[in-house]
Amino acid sequence: MSRLVATFFHIGRMRPAPGTWGSAAALGLGLGIDYLLGFVALVLATLLAIGAGFWACHAELADRPGEDPSEIVIDEVAGQWLTLLFPAAAFWWMGLENWAIAAWPGWVAAFLFFRLFDIWKPWLVGRADRRHDWQGVMLDDLWAGLFAGIAVILAAGLAHGVLM
Repeated sequence: MSRLVATFFHIGRMRPAPGTWGSAAALGLGLGIDYLLGFVALVLATLLAIGAGFWACHAELADRPGEDPSEIVIDEVAGQWLTLLFPAAAFWWMGLENWAIAAWPGWVAAFLFFRLFDIWKPWLVGRADRRHDWQGVMLDDLWAGLFAGIAVILAAGLAHGVLM
């Protein structure tokens, strides 16, 4: 079961770039959750992914210190959903439903910023990655998700003239 969760139902076995495949699958599923079930369900799904991710990474990597196998993508799912919470929360706060259809730049930016921070690994993202343990596998993507979410909101503010 931990392998199934860690690979996000084998999406992590897709090549090339399993992390990007994991993020893309998470984006599509996250948008579907928000569209069909609402923002609160996306929050709960994100929390579930974070908890399941820590559990699966511990189960899969506890006896393999220093490894971060590319097929483990539950960390990308949790990080991508964390990023997606930022535009979803903004639209939810404004009372706008079904934002994913009309506001596609928001989720495109969430995907691109998350991949940027996940690959670039600045500051706390890189520090978490350099832990070389099962917690670091999850933490670097959670930091990347947080920074990417902030970047999405800042980009939206610039695009709409709020921060000018």
